Amino acid sequence: MSETQSKKASNKSETLTYEEIQALPKCDLHCHLDGSLRVPTMIEIAKKRGIELPAMDEEGLQKVLEAGARRNSLADYLRSFDLTLSVMQDEEDIAQIATELCEDAWADGIWYLEVRFSPILHQDKGLKLTQVMEAVLQGLREGERRTGIKTGIIICGIRSIEPSVSVRLAELTVAYKGRGVVGFDLAGREDHYPAKDHAEAFYLIRSNNIPCTVHAGEAWGPGSIKQAIHDLSAHRIGHGTRLKEDGDLLNYVNDNRIPLECCLSSNVHVGTVESLEVHPLRFYFDYGLRVTINTDNRLISATTVTREYQIAHEVLGLSRRELGSIIIMGFKSTFLPYADRKALVGRVLDALGRSKIPF
Repeated sequence: MSETQSKKASNKSETLTYEEIQALPKCDLHCHLDGSLRVPTMIEIAKKRGIELPAMDEEGLQKVLEAGARRNSLADYLRSFDLTLSVMQDEEDIAQIATELCEDAWADGIWYLEVRFSPILHQDKGLKLTQVMEAVLQGLREGERRTGIKTGIIICGIRSIEPSVSVRLAELTVAYKGRGVVGFDLAGREDHYPAKDHAEAFYLIRSNNIPCTVHAGEAWGPGSIKQAIHDLSAHRIGHGTRLKEDGDLLNYVNDNRIPLECCLSSNVHVGTVESLEVHPLRFYFDYGLRVTINTDNRLISATTVTREYQIAHEVLGLSRRELGSIIIMGFKSTFLPYADRKALVGRVLDALGRSKIPF
């Protein structure tokens, strides 16, 4: 019996249901706005704007999106975003989608949500970058008003787009610092698009004391993670799934408490790991790394944070106590100011203390 199987067997008597996990306070630090739409909203907007989707019924469109997400290739997975972005080119629609994401996350037990997107991808109909930003901010503020959720924005540079565009987006991040934006990111295909090419943008981000994260170790090896840390000075790593391939780098990440934004389902969908059973989250947690559990794309990967924690619990054998530890790691890893982060962690600890999760 493997170590994971042994842990699963020993934890069987304390299995948490989906509803019990859903009721726990959680955060989502790696959530793409353009990967987290509601299917009915996509169809509604498409009909309103005269946009032709591959299917105009909910079941059919869901099947199209799920098929695109399960080709074991990051490049193929990213093509699904052509569909979602097609209905995110008007301010009203962008704001609606942001509000609905807040509602869906709140229903999922999310207390704090960091929403990431690249404004440059929402300009097909001529919107200015500032108009895109204001639309998302308007939608998130409305979502916060309707629920009790707290949100922050992470602006994404894109690896496959000219580094000069990343600089423009970094300038936008600086302008909106303290106005809803909490961090900067570099997303997109890792292969053939080195992170270090975007170093100028991240120098501007560092110079303005803004936290940053970088997608790395998802579709390329640990060298991608090394660039994210040493060339871009990333405070967190998006995914980091292939970190285990470089023991020295793994120890550096551990020693410096650099959080990993783990996204279990999407890692399988893009082919980073063969199956959920072999995902390295269990090993990383046991080794002492600061790991967080996130959705990546609620729609494209057909998941929720609760579902991702359920996978960690039932497939990887993480116990109630261990899930509680990861929840706390997540809130400690937010890009909130220290005082706000400390207060939020305190509230979460109180809530967990009243739940069935022991510490």
